Amino acid sequence: MQRIALAYGQGLERDTLKNRMIGYVRKGEILNPRKGIYAKPGYDEKELACLLYTPSYISLEYVLQRAGVVFQYSDEITSVGNLSRALAIDGKVYRYRKIKGEILIDTSGVIREGNVNIASPERAFLDMLYLSGNYCFDNPFVLDKEKVLSLLPIYTSKTLEQRVSKILG
Repeated sequence: MQRIALAYGQGLERDTLKNRMIGYVRKGEILNPRKGIYAKPGYDEKELACLLYTPSYISLEYVLQRAGVVFQYSDEITSVGNLSRALAIDGKVYRYRKIKGEILIDTSGVIREGNVNIASPERAFLDMLYLSGNYCFDNPFVLDKEKVLSLLPIYTSKTLEQRVSKILG
């Protein structure tokens, strides 16, 4: 069941839709976390992260922390997309890091769960190394080395290959 919707329309239909949505927000039946985005209470924050800026997918610290690769706790939802930006919505921070378009559109290692695009731990590891070369990983040994090596050609970077071999041996 989709909990988040975008408001689209043209002309009279758009005005009617907009007025209805404003009415529902005033009554507290739905939320308006961001202009043009409406959600039911208890919406999925990961779904919102993927909807705020497209194309994008959840990656970096968010995925690495949940996979046990990094131990530092952060409540932020981190994503990669076609721009760098941070937004605070309903007390939650959504952080986006810009990555090259060729890398962004390649869906290898990105899992689609309903309306949520989320990187595998191996893809998030490579994204982090690509964007922050000197990042310190607490436990990179939980990663599947074969998966990491199979995803490496997406980035077309000799420097990244050297960083990976240094960390994973």
